Amino acid sequence: MPILNRAAELQEEIAGWRRDIHSNPELLFDVHRTAGLVADKLKEFGCDEVVPGIGRTGVVGIIRGNRGDGPAIGLRADMDALPMTEVTGKPWASTVPGKMHACGHDGHTAMLLGAAKYLAETRNFKGSVAVIFQPAEEGGGGGNEMVKDGMMERFGIDRVFGMHNMPGLPVGHFAIRPGPMMAATSEFVITVKGRSGHAAMPHTVIDPILAASQIVTALQSIASRNVHPLDSVVVSVTKFHAGDAFNVIPDQVELAGTVRTLKKEVNAEAEKRMKAICEGVATAHGATVDVQYDSNYPVTFNHADETVFASTVAGEIAGATNVDTDVMPTMGGEDFSYMLEARPGAFIFIGNGDTAALHNTSYDFNDEVIPHGVSYWVRLAEKALAA
Repeated sequence: MPILNRAAELQEEIAGWRRDIHSNPELLFDVHRTAGLVADKLKEFGCDEVVPGIGRTGVVGIIRGNRGDGPAIGLRADMDALPMTEVTGKPWASTVPGKMHACGHDGHTAMLLGAAKYLAETRNFKGSVAVIFQPAEEGGGGGNEMVKDGMMERFGIDRVFGMHNMPGLPVGHFAIRPGPMMAATSEFVITVKGRSGHAAMPHTVIDPILAASQIVTALQSIASRNVHPLDSVVVSVTKFHAGDAFNVIPDQVELAGTVRTLKKEVNAEAEKRMKAICEGVATAHGATVDVQYDSNYPVTFNHADETVFASTVAGEIAGATNVDTDVMPTMGGEDFSYMLEARPGAFIFIGNGDTAALHNTSYDFNDEVIPHGVSYWVRLAEKALAA
């Protein structure tokens, strides 16, 4: 079954919605314009229920089938943008300085709106479809907030599915795997405290910059010497803040970054080793150290049966040879993981073609993807809720 004719017919209209959202990016939970647009469209389509304010600013639309009673499934898209400055020069480029849709959430939202329009027109299924529009995927944990707000129970959702575009994967292709699909993420802040003084008299100070520099290097031993070589862990120091003058050794240094793993036990080991390394290096320099380690998004873990189901649906749209069912996990994080902890489901990648990478200032969602994504959502809903 190739892409649906109706999905192809709707492409230009859906692309218009996508470009409007792209031009007006919003961050984290502050997605009031986008959520308002989504709610208005869902009402216009004739959804049976449109409920805003789930997980603070999320929106859920309920579409009931005309084939009788049955279960409910959830289809999720994310709405928020990133704090970046766009350089694409496209006519629909961001009009908001310092904000842009650099991860394709505008495309995800538009494709799910297109699927909602189709499903509300046809209703060729039993039970109900919950179309879930989530805020704050980019670091705010909006998926967790929607789950904690009782979304699954309120709408009787039995299974839940998500989708994300993948630059480099050809348009019309899909990729998925059972088990770990994306990494758990943790964030750390390390504060190294010494004693300040004149840069010409280092023997009178305790230099926190020297200690912190050695900590940055030593943290890489977590991956190379503390974790099994076949397990995955990425430790990245992404901030190093210290000092304000050429001739002053400062009192303290602040480091920050992320740890990414595919197993809970590896994350626990990384935290333990990080604290031990920091304490050891700081002590050797006469400094003191404080380590704040916060586990953030869990592993995005695809359930076995739902992964097979999702890959089968993708194969019906794209052809089985265009679906990679054993794609390598990515060490990026994704808060759809909270929904997969709450209900069985699966997360799939859809090809965005030869475009700039995600989180790149030159990135733009490829509108040629739209009919493929809409067709996937529609067919998944109809097949999951077949009479």
